[in-house]
Amino acid sequence: MPREQGEKLIASNKKARHDYVIEKTYEAGLVLTGTEVKSLRQGRANLTDGYAYIDGGQAFLDAVHIPEYSQGHWTNHSAKRTRKLLLHKEEIIKLSHAVSAGGYTLVPLRLYFLDGRAKVEIAVAKGKREFEKRQTIREREDKREAERAMRTKNRLGE
Repeated sequence: MPREQGEKLIASNKKARHDYVIEKTYEAGLVLTGTEVKSLRQGRANLTDGYAYIDGGQAFLDAVHIPEYSQGHWTNHSAKRTRKLLLHKEEIIKLSHAVSAGGYTLVPLRLYFLDGRAKVEIAVAKGKREFEKRQTIREREDKREAERAMRTKNRLGE
């Protein structure tokens, strides 16, 4: 059987881009059990409550919901267990320094398969305050209105 090619998105965390200012992103592998991989291949996962942390020189992903595999039995996994992230030592050191500096957290943005291997994109992020969220929404709406006005102007001018 040939190996998968390309990227297949499983889940994305749209709420993270709303709640956080993304500073830098990293791609990490995941240590998974067999039933977790089968469940992910069915496209079932939820990143909204997930976060990553560094403990003892290792990176972990916590509170990411991968539901139990429907055809699994006693070998099935726990849905919200802590999963180890596979990163280079230098990346783990950079992440731990960023988080320990204060005000930053590690947030999962996307969960996907890349050439048949499960990957997660984690970001060093800073939480937005409520007024910053409103300002971002206002800027996006203003940009959308300006584009709409330009389209109607171009239609009338032709």
